[in-house]
Amino acid sequence: QVQLVESGGGLVQPGGSLRLSCAASGTIRSITRMGWYRQAPEKQRELVAVIYSSGSTNYPNSVKGRFTISRDNAKNTMYLQMNSLKPEDTAVYYCNTEAYDGSRWSDYWGQGTQVTVSS
Repeated sequence: QVQLVESGGGLVQPGGSLRLSCAASGTIRSITRMGWYRQAPEKQRELVAVIYSSGSTNYPNSVKGRFTISRDNAKNTMYLQMNSLKPEDTAVYYCNTEAYDGSRWSDYWGQGTQVTVSS
């Protein structure tokens, strides 16, 4: 089993910054991709950023240029630096990964962390 724990959410004013962290623990043999998703009230969960074991990244246009995803492979930890935050970035942010625990590949989710952008 793999556990994901997010941290770093909170309340920030428009134009401000936040940094989210996601630490993976448990029986981890390999991780391919790690990503951040978000879900606002009454909206579908959407991809915010993804980073692959190669280091390549991908972002939707809504956050490109403002958000930066990174990972520390040695620590199995992922980060999301969010700058120039807008009220429409308000959502619960979830960490996601595809990991191999020695017997199979599985998809894992964290419990989510609230990000609120408001003046």
